[in-house]
Amino acid sequence: MIPILLLQIFLFPVVANLLMNTWVDSRRTLTLQEAASNMGSKIQQMYFALDHNTTIPSGTTTDQFGLPPYIDGYSYTANAILRPSSVAANPSQVLQITLRLATTTLEVTSQVLLGSNAKWDSTMIFRSNSTSAGAYADKFGNGTIGMGFGG
Repeated sequence: MIPILLLQIFLFPVVANLLMNTWVDSRRTLTLQEAASNMGSKIQQMYFALDHNTTIPSGTTTDQFGLPPYIDGYSYTANAILRPSSVAANPSQVLQITLRLATTTLEVTSQVLLGSNAKWDSTMIFRSNSTSAGAYADKFGNGTIGMGFGG
């Protein structure tokens, strides 16, 4: 009987710790995915707001996203890559946004569609705890919309 009690004393904390770590990682991943979806939606809205040839000939817009600077005390970073759509009949492009939680292995992605006139500056990285955490969109006279992180 004593060996079983000793096993329970050592096994219970290990199992409880494992379950809590799994739950915490799931919660952080969900929060990070929500931030990625929010970010993608705002970027797409910025693009569509400027993509009107008749109402907006040229201009600039920025958005700070309204995201929390930390998730469970960890900052996060994002980068994005603009790729052509895989649908041949559709001239749109896919912006793939990847968010990473600092000092963890958690990473999520979000994708949004942008038009063929969109250009993305992939050299800029979004840092959640930065004072310039946001995105910008510049519409030029030729109809091209240059976008990127910063602002």
